[in-house]
Amino acid sequence: MSQSLANVILHVVFSTKQRQPFIDGEIESELHAYLGGVAKSLGCIPYAIGGVEDHVHLACSLPRTVTIADLVQDLKQGSSKWIKTRGAAYASFAWQNGYGAFSVGHSQLPDLCLYISNQHERHRRASFEDELRTILHRYEIAYDERYVWD
Repeated sequence: MSQSLANVILHVVFSTKQRQPFIDGEIESELHAYLGGVAKSLGCIPYAIGGVEDHVHLACSLPRTVTIADLVQDLKQGSSKWIKTRGAAYASFAWQNGYGAFSVGHSQLPDLCLYISNQHERHRRASFEDELRTILHRYEIAYDERYVWD
């Protein structure tokens, strides 16, 4: 094959440090737009971005020239710097050290986008910790509870 082709779709999840509720109504929509802009600057297609006060979810494509680690680093680093410019209330903002990144088939993308768009409703019933445990079990990812939370 003379051309390199790929269609990799990711579900990326990361939390604020110690799940502090920094992502309030003042910055939520702007933060999601900012994250979408970072993704686009890397050649990703941001299909859905959502979350609640203490974490975000992204459904995006991953171009063949970008690693997952580089994508998440750019998302977190750029948005962390941006949030800190939004006022004194955000001066101590930080993302957690880790992240979750899960591959999703193209046929699963509509369901993932719906899942991400319903985050506020979902978190009226479940914590981020419970949600992440469910995701890890769904993807059959072994983990040690002692090292998942910072």
